[in-house]
Amino acid sequence: MIGARRWLREPLLHFLIVGLALFGVYRELHPRPDQAERSNRIELTADDLRQIDVAWRASWQRSPTPAEMRGLVKSQIREEVLFQEAVALGLDKGDTIVKRRLAQKMEFLTEDASTIRDPSAAELKSWFDKNRDRFAQPGRISFHHLYFSPDRRGGKVQQAAAKALAALAGKGADAPGAASLADRFMERDYYAEREPAQVANVFGAQFAQALSQVKPGSWQGPIESGLGWHLVFVDAIAPGRIPAFDEVEAAVKAEWMDDQRADSKRRAFDAMLAHYEIVLPAEVR
Repeated sequence: MIGARRWLREPLLHFLIVGLALFGVYRELHPRPDQAERSNRIELTADDLRQIDVAWRASWQRSPTPAEMRGLVKSQIREEVLFQEAVALGLDKGDTIVKRRLAQKMEFLTEDASTIRDPSAAELKSWFDKNRDRFAQPGRISFHHLYFSPDRRGGKVQQAAAKALAALAGKGADAPGAASLADRFMERDYYAEREPAQVANVFGAQFAQALSQVKPGSWQGPIESGLGWHLVFVDAIAPGRIPAFDEVEAAVKAEWMDDQRADSKRRAFDAMLAHYEIVLPAEVR
């Protein structure tokens, strides 16, 4: 009994007891990451929505529409789910990369983990038949034009173009002296096999639309563009078409592979998302 009392008065024993107590308190306040309980709850607060709105307005100078906000929230949830899964796999250990990079890593992992098989010829042909519009080729047009500049001719520019059209009646695209009736154009006077979008890039969408209505074989106009007025002589119009499967088989396979890859990633994310409870403010539910 006396020995026990002597031990209770020992400073070393007191030191050990205090040390153990401090260690226990520290472990409670700072649990190891692998011991911490993993939460499957993702909650976006009203403050989170305000931050999303601020970031959007900084880029677009306006607040997002309700549909845009729902898309942004969906994107935020996706990022958070991928981040949590990345952390669960330990991708964040020893890494100071921000949450978005971790989410990107998880995206890459889900893509790499998906093995896309080669389709059979019949399967690929069937897929093409259901997605033919993806491979539609736009029409093409070949035309000459004469340009009349508003800067040089002022308010009489359209009248000058109409007068030139009368002088060219019944004449061909390469009629002698045709160029002398018009003004010099900054680019070319003849465009071969151009798609509507290519024509619109030079002359504007209104001109491209009007040009598609012109019958080949004679000078016609005047047609207004974003640059001035034009007389046009259309040589040929090749209508748009959907090519045969054999013509675009390689492109069809590439599109099919992309679809399979996207579907695989979508299914992988849906499986991850199923493990989480999503909590949102009432205004975006």
